[in-house]
Amino acid sequence: MAKSRSDPREGAEEIAIAALSYLAGQPEQLGRFLAVSGIGPQQLRAAAAEPGFLAGVLEHLGSDEALLRAFADESHIDPVEIVRARIILSGPAWEREAP
Repeated sequence: MAKSRSDPREGAEEIAIAALSYLAGQPEQLGRFLAVSGIGPQQLRAAAAEPGFLAGVLEHLGSDEALLRAFADESHIDPVEIVRARIILSGPAWEREAP
């Protein structure tokens, strides 16, 4: 699934969108994600356009190793690439720590 791209952010976004699609196909996991993120199902599409949301999707996957591995296996993406994608989408550390 993950193709070599000249723009790492674009590749990271593709992985995150695939992860969101995976969650959408798993009602129990999607419900858990929505509960943890505090958004409702009707807000999901608008939230997906917000900066940082896709990083949050990958953060959620990374918080549950079984879920991360299930997504990685189904999508044929190395789990390390999923972690890299989250880091890329999260931005530089100084931006994440800024008040």
